[in-house]
Amino acid sequence: MITLTQCQGEYLPVWLDAVRQDDLPSLRTLAAGIDRGLDAVTAGLTLPWSSGAVEGDVNRIRMFKRQMFGRAGFALLRKRVLLA
Repeated sequence: MITLTQCQGEYLPVWLDAVRQDDLPSLRTLAAGIDRGLDAVTAGLTLPWSSGAVEGDVNRIRMFKRQMFGRAGFALLRKRVLLA
């Protein structure tokens, strides 16, 4: 069985072929999406670097902005981001 959880991007094409042969339409849709960005997905599964921490901060700030929509200006948003 092939798993892609241990930074083994070289096995991605084999996994994609197995998905295409399966009878699960939702996984076929996923495989088609992965094919469109195959180089980026392979790099993400192979290279040791991650942008996860940055993405987490961006999502946190977006959540603050959604929670405060129409309530206050930039000063309060800045204070919430810095104090969180």
